[in-house]
Amino acid sequence: MGAAPDDQTSREFLAGIRVGDICSGSVAEVTRSRGVAVTLDGFPTCPLGTVWPADVSWRRNTAVAVKAGQRITAEVMAVDLDEGQVRLAMTATENPELWAFLKSRHRGEILSGTVAAIERFGVFVSLDDGPDHPVFPGVGFITIPELSWRHIDAASDVVRVGQHVSCEFLQFDDWNGEARLSLKATQPDPFAAFAEGTAVGETLHGKVTKVVPFGVFVQVADGIEGLVRPREPTRTPVETPEDVLQAGDEVTVVVTEIDRQRRRLALSRREVPPDIQ
Repeated sequence: MGAAPDDQTSREFLAGIRVGDICSGSVAEVTRSRGVAVTLDGFPTCPLGTVWPADVSWRRNTAVAVKAGQRITAEVMAVDLDEGQVRLAMTATENPELWAFLKSRHRGEILSGTVAAIERFGVFVSLDDGPDHPVFPGVGFITIPELSWRHIDAASDVVRVGQHVSCEFLQFDDWNGEARLSLKATQPDPFAAFAEGTAVGETLHGKVTKVVPFGVFVQVADGIEGLVRPREPTRTPVETPEDVLQAGDEVTVVVTEIDRQRRRLALSRREVPPDIQ
């Protein structure tokens, strides 16, 4: 599949192709692992085009068939002169209106729409100014971590079907033909405000939210949880937090670390002054 790297004729042909160009050709070969080899119009000697399996169609559930000899039109995604290959995407021409819409979006842009469906893995959004998706309930998609700065158990804790939302555009997911969105990016980060007003060594009061093998999570402010790790260094033997605490317990802790970049808060019960324990 493809021309030899030192084939001057193929190099000259490929040099005239640019990313974003629309090319036509005939399917020379179809394989499950490598995808579709395409003999491009204007260079019949050997197949220089390749369509990866994921770039054949967004309708993967309906198994759109591509057969040898079939004529196709696809967009150029990459040109590799050394390998003598052009990577093509048939998805770009399968639904040109959708592809053009997604390619014209910019990171940080605010898009509005209506929650069309809620799944365990995220939320589909039907965009106000976007086309319909050929497969999914909406062109916009919000993953669970991008719904809220706070810990949530399910997407339905934050949004409901039919709700109108405004989100920040993150990226064009050309695998699924989606606009990846973030709802939390349009909201203030509670951890940033907490970190600004809290210092290492400060004593806080909170409630245990979860006990896990690697420690105990304690909520010390609205939407702010920190971790008390087990077996903290101490001069005298004491029970580990998970031995004596359970969800719902009220505790006093000391802030030992504030990691703003990773949004992590480390807490200690053993460093709490004896007079306020």
